[in-house]
Amino acid sequence: MYLIRGARVAGVSAPPRLVTFPVTLLLALLFPWATALPQTQSANSAPLASIKVTGSTRFPSEKIAAATGLHPGDNITRDDLQAAANRLVQLGLFSSVNYTFASGSTGVQVEYKVADGPTLPVWFDNFPWFTDAELTAALEKSVGLFDGTAPARGAILDQIGTALERLLVARSVIANVSHTLVTLPASDQQAQLFRADAAELDVGGVEFSDPLAANDLAIKARLSDLIGKRYSRTSTALFAAEQVRPVYLAHGYLRVEFGPPSARFAAPSAGSPPGGVIISLPVVPGTAYAWNGVTWTGNAAFSSDVLDALVPLQTGDVADGMKIAAAWQKVSGAYARLGYLDVELKPAAQFEDFSNRVRYAVAITEGMQYRMGNLVLTGLSIVSEQRIRAAWKIPTGAIFDKGMYNDFLDAGIKQALIGLPFHYEKIGHFLQTDPQAGKVDVLLDFQ
Repeated sequence: MYLIRGARVAGVSAPPRLVTFPVTLLLALLFPWATALPQTQSANSAPLASIKVTGSTRFPSEKIAAATGLHPGDNITRDDLQAAANRLVQLGLFSSVNYTFASGSTGVQVEYKVADGPTLPVWFDNFPWFTDAELTAALEKSVGLFDGTAPARGAILDQIGTALERLLVARSVIANVSHTLVTLPASDQQAQLFRADAAELDVGGVEFSDPLAANDLAIKARLSDLIGKRYSRTSTALFAAEQVRPVYLAHGYLRVEFGPPSARFAAPSAGSPPGGVIISLPVVPGTAYAWNGVTWTGNAAFSSDVLDALVPLQTGDVADGMKIAAAWQKVSGAYARLGYLDVELKPAAQFEDFSNRVRYAVAITEGMQYRMGNLVLTGLSIVSEQRIRAAWKIPTGAIFDKGMYNDFLDAGIKQALIGLPFHYEKIGHFLQTDPQAGKVDVLLDFQ
């Protein structure tokens, strides 16, 4: 038996290219067995005795082998082995693919060595005919290399879409299924979203698992954002993040969690067809916490007492998450008024579950204190520029006050140009910092 090493593929950020290492004429003369497997379909082929796949921790060998399109007993050429490696690469599931083969009396034994590539969660956006468990089970059965996740790109995505379309046909729904790489609402988690594009399903109602969400007047007032609109789990998750979560934070539920939205069709009434989609949104509120103060570190420009005064909470108050977030913004703003434009706050919650209280440790990196550099104006008439410069209140070399800068953008510019026949539809603004010089230039572009 003789062994020949085949192709190797490697790459993560882009689909890797397969490079075949040709067997030269000299090799063929020295080792006649090396030509036992022809390179082209036009030459005589050799039988495939066995196919083996190693290296994956996510998929069994037999499933990956099936994805190559090769079968024991087939007559194959080396081009067939290369094409099978190409198919594995094109799926998008593997960061590298290489193979070796050996010829013997019973035929060719080939081994593909793969390395699993990164994958993302799959998000089914509008398939209320099925539960997630049903969709996952059906895809695992019909798409050989589906495990509940999917790569950022690759042929496996189209295979999943086609399988979902067949599932919809079984429910008498004709729709094209598309896939899009998205960032899930209120998260930095990316996911591969699948959507039935032609499925026009309206939301008929929304149900919450927790009474606070079900009875809160502010949430009820915003339900029109969903009800009567096209059903989408993404829109529902966004609603939970933007409308429901703030209500829980304001009540001290700082660890509130939301489960994946599910949906069902409203029951038909008096012989009528099923109504709209009823959304169910699981809410796990957790503990309602009380405020127990904050510890500051890294602060030199402000004393801890001054920073404490910027937090509108007293010990024992409800730990209103919205007020807490606003306090961090207020602290950052106070630093910016003293020229600390690069200040960073890193709040860390310290939950005291035995007393249902929370204390925060806030690490502050103050950074450079900037002074005013140049005021650069473009797009103005001579008269307008004179007025803007006269209205600007931060002299060159003075500590830069970002609060004054924001006030100038909001009202100062308009006030300075009152009475002039010029009208500027857009004003571009930018702060150009120079950390080495400790200065910041203000750039205003009038259009």
